[in-house]
This record gives sequence, C-alpha cells and structure tokens, in this order.
Amino acid sequence: MAKKRIVVKIGSSLLTNKNGGLSETKLLEHADALANLKKQGHEVILISSGAVAAGYSKLGYPSRPVTLAGKQATAAVGQGLLIEAYTESLKAHGITAAQLLLTRDVFGNEAQYSNVYNTLTELLKRSVLPIINENDSVAVDELTFGDNDMLSALVSGLVHADFLIMLTDIDGVYKRNPKVDPTAKRYDVLPAITVELFRYTKSKPGSKVGTGGMTSKLLAARTALSLGVPAFVGTGSGEDKLKHIVNGTGEGTYIGDNTLHNLKKPKQWIAFHSPVSGKIEVDEGAEAAIVANGKSLLPAGTKAFEGVFDSGDVVEIINSKKRVIGRGQVNYSSADLSKIRGLASEAAMQQTNRNRPEVIHRDRLILTLKEENVL
Repeated sequence: MAKKRIVVKIGSSLLTNKNGGLSETKLLEHADALANLKKQGHEVILISSGAVAAGYSKLGYPSRPVTLAGKQATAAVGQGLLIEAYTESLKAHGITAAQLLLTRDVFGNEAQYSNVYNTLTELLKRSVLPIINENDSVAVDELTFGDNDMLSALVSGLVHADFLIMLTDIDGVYKRNPKVDPTAKRYDVLPAITVELFRYTKSKPGSKVGTGGMTSKLLAARTALSLGVPAFVGTGSGEDKLKHIVNGTGEGTYIGDNTLHNLKKPKQWIAFHSPVSGKIEVDEGAEAAIVANGKSLLPAGTKAFEGVFDSGDVVEIINSKKRVIGRGQVNYSSADLSKIRGLASEAAMQQTNRNRPEVIHRDRLILTLKEENVL
C-alpha cells in the first residue's frame, strides 16, 4: 500500500468515561490504532478533542461547564492530562508525540499560517506524531474554529493530506437518526455533500461531552472536499480500526471521489483565512476571462473598487451585478489602482513603473467556493 498522509480527528465522546473524565482504556486503544498506521508507513496527524471533558471533574464540576471562564480553566487542566496520556501511550510504541495548540487568528495571519505548515512538515519528516487541539484556554468566540471537526478539515487541507478520518460515536451518516429510527439506512459512500444531507442532520446535536454533531462533521467534510481531501465519518474498535478505515472496510461513510485536487497553500489561505480589505469590480470580459479561462485580472478589466488596501492585501472580486465571483491578493494598492483602472497593460505598467501588469495574478486568485445556506 502506498504511503499516505492521514489526519485523524477523535471526538471527546470517544475519550472520556461516563463521569466525564479521561478514559485511559479508550485512549490506549486510540494510541495503538495510531501506532499501527505509523507502522504501515503512513504519516499521521492527530486532531484530538477531550481537554475540557478530561479536566472538568478534576476541578469539581459535575458536568461540562457552561461559562467561558469555566471552560478555559477546565481546558488548562485537561490539556495537560490529555497530552501526557497520549505521549506516554505512544512512547510505548517508540513514537514521539508533539503538541500544537492553535487559535483561529493564527490561520488568519499568512506568516503564522505558513509557520504552522513548516512546523508540521518538519515534524512529519522526523517521524513525529503531531497532536493538535484548539487552544481553548485563550480562545474567544470570534477566534475559534467552532469545533475540532472544522479544525481537522483545515489542517488536512494545509498539509495536503490524502485522507481525513473523523472518528465519532455513530457509525456513519444516515438519512434519519438511527437512535430514533432503527430502520434508517446508512450511506456507505457519499460522492459529495448535498444541501439535503444538512436538512436531515440539522437537529441532531453532539454528545454531552463534545461540541460537534453530524452537521458539524458534514460541514467539515465539505470543507475538506473543497481542499481536495476525501473524508471518512464513522467509528470502529480495536487497534486495527484505523487500518480498516484506510483499507476501505471501515464502519462508517466514505465521502468524496477520485476527482479531487489539492488546493495550493497560498490559495487555501486566500480562500478560507485571509482578512478582506476591499472589493474590485470587473467588467464582463474580465469576469469571463477569470471564471471561464483561469486568467489573471488585468487593469483593463477593472471598473471600480471599494476600500483602502495595500499591495499584498486580499480583496473580493465582484461583477457588474455586485455578486462576489472570487477573491485574490492584489499587486497594486488602492491608490495606484485608482490611476490605472481601465487602462491597457502597457499604459498601466508605464504609469506605475512596474514590470508586470496583473492587478491579481491567477496564482493568487481563487474563485468563490459555492456556499449553500444550510444552517
């Protein structure tokens, strides 16, 4: 079997006991399964929930705290317990573990985003198993990923993973809730994520110790697919469960097909993480060149702009109907663009003393990913 780069996400409900504390038995099984993947030659990154769930009983909470301060204090205690347990369990297999705690703003900063990529690449090169969690002790609502399902999808795209495995306590995606309707049929394979699927899963919450649910996993899977990474949602038991999933015999739903293509790291940052500093309106000819032919945006096709931005900032590209068709990293500031919009390339280069005319080069331009109102 060819070596793959695999991201595995393990939810809180698969790591904790009935009282909310960390289950040593469950964690040891996960560690054994991760080690077996490594022994097959695969590169593995783990996204692990469980810090809050592992810590709240240590602080005397009867259940998962609801206040921000309670959650952050609990995460501060639980994260240490979680990483210590993983480190010792993997050490028994001769595997070194590394911890990365991330917040949403790290992904919004292009330099830090690249640093995360470089760090993960170096760790994998050194055969280390990175363990990633959101930094719950310092994150605030506007700087969170929402849940670790989405974090796992974004990390899988960043590292150009071959496969994303989201382990949960339900064996896949169903048309109806199997806990309510025992006759509900499971989807063994889903080529794509449709709006209809979200309607079926919208009202199904996650477990009492986690924050995600099936809707969360479908949103994450859709994001992973848009980044070129197929996904799996399901469960399993024993030390070979991840091997079975990778081999195509897992207990769950396989999502995606063979037509996926990885999105390059700079375009991922532009599409999903970059702050937007303004808008550029293009004419019909430029819209056709960008959308249909994959061309760069030139000064001649630029009609107007909104906002104040510098070279290197990210802007949205809108058509004459004010519909967003893409976004990209500009080569001209708004001040320079005001002088050259509508000009031919040669005239624009002379006006700004530039060697290249592109307002946005196609390598730094991404068409708007199709979004559906599913929530």
